[in-house]
Amino acid sequence: MFVLNDNTCTLKDICPSAQFIVDGASQMDVCQGVLNDCWFLSAVASLSLYRPLLERVVPMEQSFQTGYDGSFFFKFWQYGEWETVKVDDLLPTQKGKLIYLSSSQKEEFWSALLEKAYAKLKGGYLALNMGLPHEAMVDMTGGVTEVLTVSLLPVDLAGFLRPFLAKGALINCANCQGPLEQQTELGILFMHAYAVTGVENVKTQYKTVELIRVHNPWGKTEWRGRWSDMNGPEWSNVDEVEQQRLGRVQREDGEFWMLASDFRQNFDVMEVCHLSELTLGVLDGPQRPWQCTLHRGSWAPNISVGGPAGGGSFWQNPQFHLTLLEEDDDPSDPDLTCSFLVALMQKHERRRGVHLAIGLDIYKANSERAYLSPTDLSLLRPLISTNGYPQRREVVIRGRLAPGNYVIIPSTAMANQQGEFILRVLTEKGNNASPAQKPSTAEKSPTKLSLPHDLALPSPEATSQLFKKHCNKVRTASSLTTVEFYFNMFYLHSISLLPTGRGMSAFGAFQPTYRGHKKRR
Repeated sequence: MFVLNDNTCTLKDICPSAQFIVDGASQMDVCQGVLNDCWFLSAVASLSLYRPLLERVVPMEQSFQTGYDGSFFFKFWQYGEWETVKVDDLLPTQKGKLIYLSSSQKEEFWSALLEKAYAKLKGGYLALNMGLPHEAMVDMTGGVTEVLTVSLLPVDLAGFLRPFLAKGALINCANCQGPLEQQTELGILFMHAYAVTGVENVKTQYKTVELIRVHNPWGKTEWRGRWSDMNGPEWSNVDEVEQQRLGRVQREDGEFWMLASDFRQNFDVMEVCHLSELTLGVLDGPQRPWQCTLHRGSWAPNISVGGPAGGGSFWQNPQFHLTLLEEDDDPSDPDLTCSFLVALMQKHERRRGVHLAIGLDIYKANSERAYLSPTDLSLLRPLISTNGYPQRREVVIRGRLAPGNYVIIPSTAMANQQGEFILRVLTEKGNNASPAQKPSTAEKSPTKLSLPHDLALPSPEATSQLFKKHCNKVRTASSLTTVEFYFNMFYLHSISLLPTGRGMSAFGAFQPTYRGHKKRR
């Protein structure tokens, strides 16, 4: 049964010796309460592995002593900007204990206050009851997140994960093949978000094995298969020095190790949050983050919303240049290509209650200033595209292309849908993206643009003839004011739509009187 709260207490009431942070923040400070928000907690656990990331979201100078006024501040990334959220220190309790997120340290409360601030951002604690880890990671890092199917990943799973972790990526995983948070026979919880925190080559007495480190945000309930922390006999073949290097401890703290083959069999979904140098900042570690360029744009009906690829008005969508110059430092890549990610995020879709189906297409271009015309697009096929038009807040393309010039086109599944978006492009250093400027002499679409009511209007030629036929007797068109001219256009159009035989009688009854002229009799 879901519990809202039995009472709310200040943290001083709960713990007179309350501290904001005790001995630094870590993934062990995140223990789930009664909310089904492991999706949020797994993101927090991943965030705590990088102090610069955590300090951006959780200002560390706050305390219950110096300058304490009962309030705390946190920051979250919202559509390209960092937004500050202020909360008080009243937290829901039951029998004097926190019912939501808590820390393994009884005197520590930074994680509980962070959860409250995120709940405020989203509209309340109930809004956190079930969600998607990648959305939480984006909100707390400003990163670009993609969702992957584990069974479709390369056989060398550890080798696939290493480049992501080397760039500072945050990775979550889950098993979605059973009822909510019920366990498999080996201790893995269904529909529960875990954080992937490392990949290591581990030396044993006989060989070197590749292990993946995983963290359960509950702080308990670990993997009970091979290489289990608690009773895995495999650890007896690893000397103590190697175990200390790995940080392996023989207790149930939520963190455990798995073989890559066991990982593949026990998890089916993975979410990777890619970070840029703007997000990571200056790190002391070996991370080599992406370079990010961010552009804001919009789809405006009949101006820049051309609908899906293949449609006659697709050329109307915004276009962005992608210039790839610097090849990857990847000895395993014989084709010498450039890696990149492109992310399209629609803005305020929850607030507006409108979820557009959005997509991305990437085309080859002849130059870095190219703008693809209707003819170009009718002849070209996209090199890379999203899989259809999903109704998501953000869609992502990750790919590799040869050095050269390309054009990115963000679009909606239907033409003339209004919305704002941000486009983020992550590349290696030396590569960049920029908006494509439509030439003033750009080729026009073969299909004339029209507003919906234009279909009912007579042609300009027919309107002119109708006007001259009935109004020249009163006043020449050249002598009319602009207002009078358009009034007559509207009036004559309206009578032209009347049934046959009624038009002229209506005209005779309602013919307007012009200034300075007597009404004709």
